Amino acid sequence: MADSPNYTDKAQKEIGPWQRLSQHEIYDNPWISLSHEEVITPGKTAGIYGVVHFKNYAIGIVPLDADNNTWLVGQHRYTLDEYSWEIPMGGGPLDQDPLQSAQRELQEETGLHGGIWQQLMKIHTSNSVTDESGYVYLAQNLELGEQQLEATEDDLVVRQLPFTQALAMVDRGEITDAISVAGIL
Repeated sequence: MADSPNYTDKAQKEIGPWQRLSQHEIYDNPWISLSHEEVITPGKTAGIYGVVHFKNYAIGIVPLDADNNTWLVGQHRYTLDEYSWEIPMGGGPLDQDPLQSAQRELQEETGLHGGIWQQLMKIHTSNSVTDESGYVYLAQNLELGEQQLEATEDDLVVRQLPFTQALAMVDRGEITDAISVAGIL
């Protein structure tokens, strides 16, 4: 591993009860990087760790109108090869306020904008292998405008429904996206 151009000794670091001995970047793109790390475990044994580093926050929004209706977004998810109903969501740059990213994502996907915003939670989506942090917001008193879909969202379907129906979809296992489940519950 020392021959690799991405190997670095400065990656040696104590991480809680763990000790990272080396870090080798395996893959990198604009959204994620993947590293292979040699570690000493909390039990003082040699081990390895694979870490997926996310370059954006995960952002989810639960829009709610005065009649307790919400909006869901449906689309085919490439990684699962399944159709998925979700709260409006997307990514936000790590150097930007997550609220700004949430407001942008909601308008892009649904056309909804303005209103009163409240952070519901910070969430770690899969903390055994990723460092991804997510934020879920409640958005109320919104105005309807034009969607501003990205090229990857051409198949996006927006559905307005009573919040109780969205909750029932979670209960029936029809909504399985972790951020959506957490936000709706």
